[in-house]
Amino acid sequence: MSQACGVDFGTSNSTVGWHRPGQSALLALEEDKVTLPSVVFFNVEDDEVTYGRAALTNYLAGYEGRLMRSMKSLLGTSLMDGQTEVQGKALPFRQLLAQFIGELKQRAERSAGTSFTRAVLGRPVHFIDDDSTADRLAQDTLEQIARAAGFTEVQFQYEPIAAAFDYESRISKEELVLIADIGGGTSDFSLVRLSPERASKFDRKDDILGNGGVHIGGTDFDKYLSLTHVMPLLGLGGRLGSQIDVPSSYYFNLATWHTINLVYTQKVWRELQEVYRDINNADLRLRFERLLNLVEERDGHWLAIKSEEAKILLSDEQNISLSLNRLRSKQPTQPCQLILDQDGLQASIAHLTTNIGNTVAEVLRTANIRPDQVDTVFFTGGSSGVRGLRQQIGSIVPAATKVEGDLFGSIGAGLGLDATRRFR
Repeated sequence: MSQACGVDFGTSNSTVGWHRPGQSALLALEEDKVTLPSVVFFNVEDDEVTYGRAALTNYLAGYEGRLMRSMKSLLGTSLMDGQTEVQGKALPFRQLLAQFIGELKQRAERSAGTSFTRAVLGRPVHFIDDDSTADRLAQDTLEQIARAAGFTEVQFQYEPIAAAFDYESRISKEELVLIADIGGGTSDFSLVRLSPERASKFDRKDDILGNGGVHIGGTDFDKYLSLTHVMPLLGLGGRLGSQIDVPSSYYFNLATWHTINLVYTQKVWRELQEVYRDINNADLRLRFERLLNLVEERDGHWLAIKSEEAKILLSDEQNISLSLNRLRSKQPTQPCQLILDQDGLQASIAHLTTNIGNTVAEVLRTANIRPDQVDTVFFTGGSSGVRGLRQQIGSIVPAATKVEGDLFGSIGAGLGLDATRRFR
């Protein structure tokens, strides 16, 4: 058995792959589950740090502390060299990411019963769109963080290529496959020739016909669903007595996972109080009071979780009614409900799915591949279940067979296979 592993550090969920003949390709990371949500909660009351589902449970139970999610989105941005405050102390974001990846490594080692010092890490086709310098910086930063977490040898593989290796392990004949990896932070695509015979080759560069990606993913769907349908319940779009719009920056920060904590500062609280005093419309006052209460109770991550829940429910349902019971104003009112249908979701994210569709078309064009030449579209990534997005991609290659992989595990499994090949 290989002593090297594959690490899929995801925006929303993370996995670790380890190639063992006849056994699962993924290691259990949280009890019997092979995924670990990419979440850290610093519990101030009990002075402890929890990860994954346990972190979300503690946060939603109302413990005082700081929740951090979508940490991967910091890579390649100016925020990466910043810090946040935890229990009155400054915590650099680099240290935060190293702490999470270190925890991921330790859990994988306990599950495997061996230590891992070598790893292939997954990376999106583009960490940062249209900026090769920032993109390279993001990979270099992730390598430094992985080494700080205890890996002494680190290599990288594109995430959709890793998913291709996982799919290839299950096919019986050659196929030209479009890998559609829709993750939490990015959408990545690869055109790859796959077959059982090609799988034994170490050098696969001639089999990769095209790559492309865009920095749009599930957290962006959550964000625009929230801005379109949730944030108006808190006053977004309202007009103040001075006939100017309610400032939108607070709502954009609350709708974006890695900026939620920015609304909890004393400066922002004073600004919100000033805005409230300039409201003379009774309905807007009620809605803005919900925002004030949400910020005071630090329930921003709860609201983001509810937006994500709405998106997930609409992957299967045509209509949903979602209770938003923590949205409260000074006056007793009926519990807030989010009523949403499939058309409402698609309208809020149409500009994103169109952009993703254009990226797919560009991958085909630059690879000089006609849509009718694609045999299979292989969907992976937790956000590939969004119905309108699948329809958008499917319409570009209508004759291709649509196959759903392990939405959360294909990349980690493929990285584990790749690690065995590279470090054998």
